[in-house]
Amino acid sequence: MATSIVMPQMGYDMQQGTVVRWRKKEGESVARGEVIAEIETDKATVEFEAYTSGVLRRIVVDEGVAIPVGDLIAIITDPDEQIPDDLAAAATGSQTANNAAEPAAQAPEPAASTSTQAPPTQPPAVEPRETRASPIARRLAREKGLDLSLVTGTGPGGRIVEQDVLAFAEATLAPAASPAAADASPGAPPAQREDLSRMRQAIARVTSDSKRDAPHFYVTADVDMTKAMALRRDTNDALADGVRVSVNDLVIKAAAIALKRYPKFNAFYRDDHLQMNPGINIGIAIALEAGLIVPGVSGCESKSLVEIAAGSRDLIARANSGSLRNEEYSGTTFSISNLGMFDVDSFAAIIFPPHAAVLAVGTVKEQPVVRNGELAVAQVMKATVSVDHRVADGAEAAQFLVEIKNLLESPVRLLLE
Repeated sequence: MATSIVMPQMGYDMQQGTVVRWRKKEGESVARGEVIAEIETDKATVEFEAYTSGVLRRIVVDEGVAIPVGDLIAIITDPDEQIPDDLAAAATGSQTANNAAEPAAQAPEPAASTSTQAPPTQPPAVEPRETRASPIARRLAREKGLDLSLVTGTGPGGRIVEQDVLAFAEATLAPAASPAAADASPGAPPAQREDLSRMRQAIARVTSDSKRDAPHFYVTADVDMTKAMALRRDTNDALADGVRVSVNDLVIKAAAIALKRYPKFNAFYRDDHLQMNPGINIGIAIALEAGLIVPGVSGCESKSLVEIAAGSRDLIARANSGSLRNEEYSGTTFSISNLGMFDVDSFAAIIFPPHAAVLAVGTVKEQPVVRNGELAVAQVMKATVSVDHRVADGAEAAQFLVEIKNLLESPVRLLLE
């Protein structure tokens, strides 16, 4: 049976995507779950897996063309099946629209002459070469007033990518004087303009939308991590080389157990109802050089602590190499942000839409505590949960956070559940 492959929505705010590279060619066999393309979004390049098996009968979208979410990009059929007429017509229409979106430069038509004399001899017109460039590169070139035909492309097949335009601009454009620079006192350095990357613009848009639409409130607690750190050390000593449990893995496991007991915090607010998500897919805030992404470890409700550790390590490695899968990027239901490695004590995170909450944790550090009326030294971590007030109230948020606290302070439960 023929299947339409459409541009997926990888993130709630994604409007369009670009096929950076087709990993399969027309006529090649495709297995369900096999990567067939690499798709570029505002924030990342994600591996797109086929959701059916068969033959990649037709590629509708060329590499480098921005396509709206939900539009047809390819067709997969059974090995002995031809494309049905309705799908063939849809594919032809999509290809025509895509070609119209980025037309090749054409030589101007000569003006019609009303004279009976033969026009003067002109040298033959040279057809301009089509410039292959990504949508981001074209947008940057327009913003900076650059001629793309002068830029050398370093992408596949000589395609011009974002970094090519930025490098060309840096080499050829002098900093433009701004009004602030004109008003500056003599001898003061001129004000500099720094254009935001596409990812930085996406982060600005998402965080602004979240703070505007979701009424945030915050609950903070101190967590005694002394026993948890001892459990982590003993677990890592017993594990084979290559697998290590991090503090963040302990927090993920504790959050997964708590979310099973308080499912509201794993839900999405949808106008007049809550969408209760059966799976617990916990997103991890990962800081890349270009900005922040929140891919997730799926199925945390059924994973052991060691499985979560292996999954998060693999996720972070592939996030940095640009080989995330679609469901890891778009299927998260709750998120955790950890700045402990930067020696940050405490902070409050912005909720990642459409989540109901985000847990922010700081560094684990030794500090004095009182136990049974006596002064002692403990390893303490501050945890703050940011909650969408449309989903839950303060008392519910406190119970949820205290459940995470109790699990981390009695960490053997992380191994039993």
